[in-house]
Amino acid sequence: MAKQPATIFVCQSCGGQSRKWVGQCPDCSEWNTMVEERFRVTAQAAAAASGGFAARFTQTSPVPFAEIESQDDSRVASGIEELDRVLGGGIVAGSLVLIGGAPGIGKSTIVIQMADHLSRNGGKVLYVSGEESERQIKMRGERLGLQAENLFILPETNLQNVVAETEKLRPNFVIVDSIQTIFSAKIESAPGSVSQVREVAHEFMMFAKQTGTPVFLTGHVTKEGSIAGPKTLEHIVDTVIYFEGDRHHNHRIIRATKNRFGAANEIGIFEMTNTGLVAVGNPSEVFLQERPEGASGSVVTVCMEGTRPMLVEVQALVSGNKSASGRRMAQGFDYNRASLLIAVLEKRLGFQLAGDDVFVNIAGGLEVDEPAADLGVIAAIASSFRNLQIPPETAVFGEVGLTGEVRGVLQAQARAREAQTLGFKKLIIPASNKTGLEKLLGTRVVGVKNLEEALDELF
Repeated sequence: MAKQPATIFVCQSCGGQSRKWVGQCPDCSEWNTMVEERFRVTAQAAAAASGGFAARFTQTSPVPFAEIESQDDSRVASGIEELDRVLGGGIVAGSLVLIGGAPGIGKSTIVIQMADHLSRNGGKVLYVSGEESERQIKMRGERLGLQAENLFILPETNLQNVVAETEKLRPNFVIVDSIQTIFSAKIESAPGSVSQVREVAHEFMMFAKQTGTPVFLTGHVTKEGSIAGPKTLEHIVDTVIYFEGDRHHNHRIIRATKNRFGAANEIGIFEMTNTGLVAVGNPSEVFLQERPEGASGSVVTVCMEGTRPMLVEVQALVSGNKSASGRRMAQGFDYNRASLLIAVLEKRLGFQLAGDDVFVNIAGGLEVDEPAADLGVIAAIASSFRNLQIPPETAVFGEVGLTGEVRGVLQAQARAREAQTLGFKKLIIPASNKTGLEKLLGTRVVGVKNLEEALDELF
């Protein structure tokens, strides 16, 4: 007599399991995330699932570290320069890359463009589509002007069928769009559930490591902005890339939040056009090209995104409020950090901002989360409060402490050289970072120790 399916309850947030339903997950403390899933333990199900990549994984033996050949120089260019930067210099053999982002932001566009470049260079690319038919992909490819001679489209959602076709074709690269649509016959739960996503990701990980074939997975995101599925999904893969930006605007930002083969938090800038995503070579010019002239509350600061310095415009608006307490809003900058800097202005410099509304914005849609932008935020707020313009050829950067001191930041030379390249004539930076920057041709470097000195130089 066949055994009945085993029933467990799986948390859709963290992947935690329980034999019975509970209102709160005991692992992550989230409420109402436990969903019933059944695992078939019959011989038929075991036979259906025996065609996975993991079943073909051969036993290995320990290898001395000194005898392992380095493959750092064997990266393959994706054909998209900004994507190669985010990946750490190119595609590594046997890597598993997860690309996440909101619907319509450009995940499918960038992977199909990458597939076109790889196939033109002689690589055989298998594109597994669980959401679109081959004709839909063909229409998008024609709109983007792709040739893709060695690109093979497989509209399939069954993992075992994908495994069989992959062994027949033996591609050099595999793209799965998206992982939430692929399901394994071993698990009875619906595609996209925690158990299915974890099982499918593990199978593709085994395939990538066993054959040395790079695999790219696209993933949906939740309303909170994180990739849907268990957090273990991000631990399984080698690289996690997020798409940022508003899909209603032209510019897209891809950021590596995890990378085993390069620097994390590296970003790439793209512009969405009718012919697909176009890499932006100099993002500083893009973020500053519409900067207003002669307006108060605007200043340029230099932030580091990975290894790349970028100049961004910080805007602030201080307006009167008839109520007793003013509002605080921040876009592109941490709200709590902005409130802290406003408190420093009130306490250390005597600014009366308690009854005013204060709005802070990073122009261009960029998210800035490093302390070096503190001085720029304070300068923009002070400029709007006093209604005084900051000279347009002045840039600032520096961390601000609670006592009003201006602290040094990392990679000051790279920041200063980026400002010099774009023609800025004056830099206001922490005094501790001034050493070695006196020889910047055409740029005056001013080191300040506290906010009083900084505002005296600005106004």
